[in-house]
Amino acid sequence: MPAFTFNHLALSVTDVDKSVAFYQKVLQLEEIENTASSSKTRWFSLNEGKQLHLIPRPDFLICVNKAVHLALATPDVAAFVRHLETLNIVWCDWRDTPTRDYIRKDGIRQVYFQDPDGYWIEVNEQV
Repeated sequence: MPAFTFNHLALSVTDVDKSVAFYQKVLQLEEIENTASSSKTRWFSLNEGKQLHLIPRPDFLICVNKAVHLALATPDVAAFVRHLETLNIVWCDWRDTPTRDYIRKDGIRQVYFQDPDGYWIEVNEQV
């Protein structure tokens, strides 16, 4: 059996320009070249060769489920929460309690918020 590594996450988005602005402003992701095609799909670096692809689907019905989410880690969750608050981004814990973080059983702090299409993003404490 071959070994696998994570390569990218692709999300369908209704307004690619709005989503690009969100991911650049909120997560400060660096846009990289879409080397696969000349489509309007936009790519972002998640570091270490990992990528986020935003695929425009303006007429697509997007269904979200909090259990399906993008999770990122940072060494300073408190600083990131302050960043969310300066941008007026609504955030919550896993149980949907507004402006409350969640401490997992393993002691990791995490918060959740949504992108313009309603996709959930988790930011947790890097250990």
